[in-house]
Amino acid sequence: MGASLEQAPVGGAAPRRPRGRRRLSLLRVGTALVATAGLAVGATTVVGDAIQALEPSPGDPWFAPYVDVTLTPQFHFEDPTDSPSSDAVLGFVVAGDDGACTPTWGTHYDLDEAATTLDLDRRIARLRQRSGDVVVSFGGAINNELALRCEDVADLAGAYREVVERYELTTVDFDIEGAAMSDTAANRRRAEAAKQLQDEAHEAGRPLAVWLTLPVAPQGLPAEAVGVVDAMLAAGVDLAGVNVMTMNYAGSRPAGTTMFDATVEALESTWRQLSSAYRRAGVPLADGYVWRKVGATPMIGQNDALADRFSLDDASKLRSFASRHGLGRVSMWSANRDGPCGAQWAVERVSNTCSGVDQQPLEFTAAFGELGGRAQAAADVRTVPDTSPVAVDDPATSPYPVWRAQRVYEEGKKVVWHGNVYVAKWWTQGDLPDEPVVNVWDTPWRYVGPVLPSDVPRTVEPVATGDYPAWSPDEVYGKGDRVTSDGAAYVAKWWTRGERPDDDADRPWDTPWELADDR
Repeated sequence: MGASLEQAPVGGAAPRRPRGRRRLSLLRVGTALVATAGLAVGATTVVGDAIQALEPSPGDPWFAPYVDVTLTPQFHFEDPTDSPSSDAVLGFVVAGDDGACTPTWGTHYDLDEAATTLDLDRRIARLRQRSGDVVVSFGGAINNELALRCEDVADLAGAYREVVERYELTTVDFDIEGAAMSDTAANRRRAEAAKQLQDEAHEAGRPLAVWLTLPVAPQGLPAEAVGVVDAMLAAGVDLAGVNVMTMNYAGSRPAGTTMFDATVEALESTWRQLSSAYRRAGVPLADGYVWRKVGATPMIGQNDALADRFSLDDASKLRSFASRHGLGRVSMWSANRDGPCGAQWAVERVSNTCSGVDQQPLEFTAAFGELGGRAQAAADVRTVPDTSPVAVDDPATSPYPVWRAQRVYEEGKKVVWHGNVYVAKWWTQGDLPDEPVVNVWDTPWRYVGPVLPSDVPRTVEPVATGDYPAWSPDEVYGKGDRVTSDGAAYVAKWWTRGERPDDDADRPWDTPWELADDR
């Protein structure tokens, strides 16, 4: 995450190297193209006892806007007049531009320099005086996340530890984008270091929540992003969640689809991918619990993809969606941009300091600020595996036929499997509806929702005795012949003998019979 930096860093100190105009990663503009089906992700290590079973908090999603710390003019996240949000995600800590394994703010300031030039330590202390808190984000769309430069896990853990201890963090965020997602060695180092720091914190009685922030399209996370998730789970990190950048959809947003609709598709796709990732790791989670591990971060107002504009109405709808589904968090890019651009601003130009849409100052912050959760309160929640027995499907009470491996299902056909309803996206046979796939496009099934207590099986109006002959297993029937079976009337679609008409006939495809009242 991160838009073009047209201003110099804050303060009198010169930046560590001259900077030109820097733009947001183009990866998010073409995420759907990046996510190729040929990429395989193989992290299948069981998390094991790393996931501790504590009851999750039922709290609301927490809201914390991203703040570009080194951008000028300086955004005063600590001042309630300038930033009414109690929490803030400060970005971005990256490796120094000298290639050393040293944490810096945007390569411009090391931690001591940030304390003097930006007065960052004091500003964080002031925010906490008003019961606020900060999350620090490592990485971003530009520069190098520390794992790309720290080749030793112990050194990497030390660099992360320096930041965590200095700012007394209870939540950290790793914003991994672009080529960094494909660096499997760095992904492994990052995960192992995060695991080490999390274990240290827990042993000391302190929480340390770990969030991943990743690019997304309406079709879901790209395969490389799923690999970042798998690496964390394989290392045993108790992942707080995956925060997806619901922005810059460009060509991946279907024609006629609103930004909010595309965001809902992206979140639902992420939900399924995350559920599959945990099952691959041997830690199945309840459906509702998975939503607590999903976060959303839109780019407010005008996105870098000029066709994408996230409005205040979209923000209101996303807030409602987050509350209704129990998302873990909502953020936005960025607090620096939460204001009008003014009459002199070119509409087609994207700014780091205004949204590019008609709004009052801090209006997006106010919209999302109605979410009642807090990052610090959620930080101590540990993952609880779902140990409930797998549902046994009863054909007598299912609203649709129970899935069978030998049957063929065409597009639009619905089935019940393990207490859930799925609909076929295309022709399929033998594909488990709940197979833990890497990408949503790897399965022919779309999850619709659970079987409800109010669901009843499809009923067929009985026909009068004698209207049609009773079906016989020994009789040969041709196309158009009609019979009765169990009080229902059926018509033959082609030549048949010995095949029961009432065998899943309410969803026919590979049966020669269909209900006569369907014709």
